[in-house]
Amino acid sequence: MIVIPAIDLKNGKCVRLVQGNMDQETVYSDNPLQMARHWQDLGAELLHLVDLDGAIEGMPRNLDLIREIVKGLSIPVEVGGGIRSLETIDAYIREGADRVVIGTRAVEDPDFLTQACRRFPGKIIAGIDARNGYVAVQGWTQVTGRLATDFALEIQGQGVSAIIFTDIHRDGMQTGPNIESTRALAESVTIPVIASGGISSLEDIRALMRIEPSGVTGAITGRALYSGAMDLREAIALTKAGG
Repeated sequence: MIVIPAIDLKNGKCVRLVQGNMDQETVYSDNPLQMARHWQDLGAELLHLVDLDGAIEGMPRNLDLIREIVKGLSIPVEVGGGIRSLETIDAYIREGADRVVIGTRAVEDPDFLTQACRRFPGKIIAGIDARNGYVAVQGWTQVTGRLATDFALEIQGQGVSAIIFTDIHRDGMQTGPNIESTRALAESVTIPVIASGGISSLEDIRALMRIEPSGVTGAITGRALYSGAMDLREAIALTKAGG
């Protein structure tokens, strides 16, 4: 399992939200590139980068900053937030992003997800964000009537390289990940699943490692690293040691 630090961009700054609420933000850095390099220096093998402004507006809003971060690191970067066209995917990949995360457009237009996977093989991650088990879209502002596990099954054969599963109620709360929901989703598909939301301690990492056989291959964490509740080096060492 890999521990993946997250950087969320809003108005050019590195922030963390509470349950995806854009009005409940904490600014952790005015220099996201410096923060990205900090996580890289601590041993991060992959960075999760989200354009929060883009997620709300449906188009990239921090492209120049994302370009600067991607080119300023030696580790791969996955990018999400407002990726709703093939042109946007192409732009991010040309700028050096290793993979891109498609959420809202994947839910609303399955054919688009299929096209993206065919045009950019191995580069597409599906983002499944759930509130009370149901898929949320448009920067988590709208909840659909589709169960997260059902949607995961629907997209299984389309060629996505991984699924990032986020429990919105846990995100930014440091209350621990939703282990049962994450396991259930991972066991329902053959696609690797990356857990997100609420991961805040080494015990949370251990809990996720116990369901690694179900197909959980990564853990995205943000607020816990910024607040000091969890040390990235220790978390990475734990996964390397096998628990």
